[in-house]
Amino acid sequence: MVNDRASRWPHRLAVVTAASTLLLIFVGGLVTNTGSALAVPDWPTTFGYNMFLYPWSKMVGGIFYEHSHRLIGSTVGLLTVALAVSLWLAEPRKWVRILGLVAVAAVIVQGVLGGMRVVLLNHPLAIFHACLAQAFFALLVSLAVATSAFWERTAEQPRLLEVTRLRSIALTVLSLVYLQIVWGALLTHTGTRLDAHLLFAALVIVSVGLLAVRILTRYAARAELRRPALLLITLLVTQLGLGLGIYLWRFTSMNEAMDPALGLAFQATHRIVGTAVLGTATMLAMRIVRCAAVSRIVTAHDSVMPRRFAGRLAADRSGEVLA
Repeated sequence: MVNDRASRWPHRLAVVTAASTLLLIFVGGLVTNTGSALAVPDWPTTFGYNMFLYPWSKMVGGIFYEHSHRLIGSTVGLLTVALAVSLWLAEPRKWVRILGLVAVAAVIVQGVLGGMRVVLLNHPLAIFHACLAQAFFALLVSLAVATSAFWERTAEQPRLLEVTRLRSIALTVLSLVYLQIVWGALLTHTGTRLDAHLLFAALVIVSVGLLAVRILTRYAARAELRRPALLLITLLVTQLGLGLGIYLWRFTSMNEAMDPALGLAFQATHRIVGTAVLGTATMLAMRIVRCAAVSRIVTAHDSVMPRRFAGRLAADRSGEVLA
């Protein structure tokens, strides 16, 4: 049997890997926004060097951003493999172990996509690369929630009423946030479809508002739902302010009066806050799905027990009549 100390490792690794992926996405955004995507023309080598042996003294300008992105990506890959191994050694649930393998497959595909973007000079691959990075981050957050102490504690807490509708809203929010990020990636790399990006921003605002209001009015006593709901609202408001700053910088004449460094800061922060919104929406959705599953089991158990008791009572009474 795996002891309690060993069983904490999958959760710890999932959290560390998710945090490293957040950093990777941030640096990847800097690569894009500084125009450093092709600063290193070869892959998997770096100017003919083994990627891990490239001299630090030569990491200047765009090479610094691009090569740092590769090194952090390699670290995330190693952490993902370690996470999958720890899940197979310490995690009894098959579906969680399978998600660990899915994460390994995703990080391999992500690395290959990044390399092909360099080798083939294929611009559309950059969009797929960006979108997969966000999906991979959401997967790691899901694993962090599934391996957390919360997952087990939920079974010991009172069940939630009318949680099915709450689950539907949470999953809708998660889907809309991801689609909004997809349109954001398209806008970043091609400069087109600002209309779709703004439309989905409005849909995200409405759906997050509905979810937050429902949680804060009906389930405010449950801190595991209330806190991420409040965090989601805070991040969304921050994201809207950053989005407005980017719009003024990229699509109006105000960019002539703004420092380019300020525009870069707006874009980099907007991307990382958007990723944080996705991560928070994923965490909240996973927690609600767990609460819904536990509530369903408890409800089914409560409905079966009275029928069993009534059957036994009827049998006892029939025995008394016969006697």
